[in-house]
Amino acid sequence: MKKLLAIGDRLGGYVRRPRAYFAVLPIVVPLLLVVTNGAGPAQQSVRASALTTPVPRVRYDQLAAPTPDSLPQHSVILTVEDGDTLDSILVAGGLTRGESAILNNEFGKVLDLRRLRPGNIVRFHHAPEGAIDSVEMKVIGWGELDAVRNGRGGFDVSQRQVQVTEVETAVAARIDSSLYEALRQAGEGPQLVQQLVDVFQWDIDFFALQRGDSFSVIVKKRFGGSDILGYGPIVAARFTHNGQTYEAFRQETSSGAGYYARSGTPLRKQFLRAPLQFTRITSGFSKSRFHPILHAFRPHHGVDYGAPTGTPVMTTADGVVVEARYKGGEGNFVRIRHSSRIETSYLHLSRFAKGMRPGKKVVQGEVIGYVGATGLATGPHLDYRVSDNGTWLNPLQLKSITPDPLRGASLEQFRLSVGRVSPKLDSAPMPQVAEVSARRRALF
Repeated sequence: MKKLLAIGDRLGGYVRRPRAYFAVLPIVVPLLLVVTNGAGPAQQSVRASALTTPVPRVRYDQLAAPTPDSLPQHSVILTVEDGDTLDSILVAGGLTRGESAILNNEFGKVLDLRRLRPGNIVRFHHAPEGAIDSVEMKVIGWGELDAVRNGRGGFDVSQRQVQVTEVETAVAARIDSSLYEALRQAGEGPQLVQQLVDVFQWDIDFFALQRGDSFSVIVKKRFGGSDILGYGPIVAARFTHNGQTYEAFRQETSSGAGYYARSGTPLRKQFLRAPLQFTRITSGFSKSRFHPILHAFRPHHGVDYGAPTGTPVMTTADGVVVEARYKGGEGNFVRIRHSSRIETSYLHLSRFAKGMRPGKKVVQGEVIGYVGATGLATGPHLDYRVSDNGTWLNPLQLKSITPDPLRGASLEQFRLSVGRVSPKLDSAPMPQVAEVSARRRALF
């Protein structure tokens, strides 16, 4: 935990907390100098006599111990870091074990102590005589707790919770090195990366983003007082990729919330473009590929996505699990039937998701397993395959089926919403382009 000390509350400044305070008593030894400057014999005799007079010796153990000056009232500030507990912080701040146990119990009555996270602040106020008379804890995004000694061996605890608010905000950026960096340069958090991918995952290949692609987003930011808690759902978004612009507008319906194009056509398709996120394509669909282990040319009926072991793998569409087992060169694999004709397979998994078994119904985006290197594999990757009535299809060329568009009252309500947020997308401020990436790579 980081320790800071504020000497004098009225000064409002903080300095590092010293481990101990010392008062040093300087020992002054008078020196008599004999100066020959033409003084008379009498003066010289007196000075000589003074020098020959013995000075009484003082033993070290006879010196009085120096009394340090007492500190004025002050505050010690501790910041919570990884591995800290409330008890360890309270004791480090100056409370006894017994006092810490009492305050732990009192704080626990008001606040779920699992909210204690790195960055939270605990302030210990010391009275002039040195005793701690109050403790204040700031919990980011929640509020503050005050504990004041009550003279009965305990503390009176009061709370000041902050009000949680949502603010609709416009964010815009131009991609130069990655989607993550573009949002970071715009002052936003990485949570928006995943939201944007989720919104446009059916239409945009996020493995092939290019320098100069841009986007603007209307999103609700959540605040607890002045502390940002995170993001609500994206309200509207516009993404320009490879010269083509895509739009998405959120709409609540009786079947749930979804994103739609300006015409009212849903963005959600039957199949996701990829079964996992934040990865790269290492091998494509081919009728004749040199196998790195078998050392022979043979068809490759899927697309390989290189990713670290343990990366979650999602089903690309709703369906029913047909197989979930180990099988020779395919290693651990899952096969899912989506219709009477269409099936998808996910090969070389390190392990299956909990409950994955034949007959289980899965929904689009549900995690079914985790990337591995089981079977005939030179390294961790996912081999993703799609078949239509036994004929292998190139997953990157798969055409998706779009659900029904909005109609009637839902469409009218949707058009009103589009009219409200569209001007905000147009006027979203565009920050400066981030630093140029010297080499093109997967931009996700």
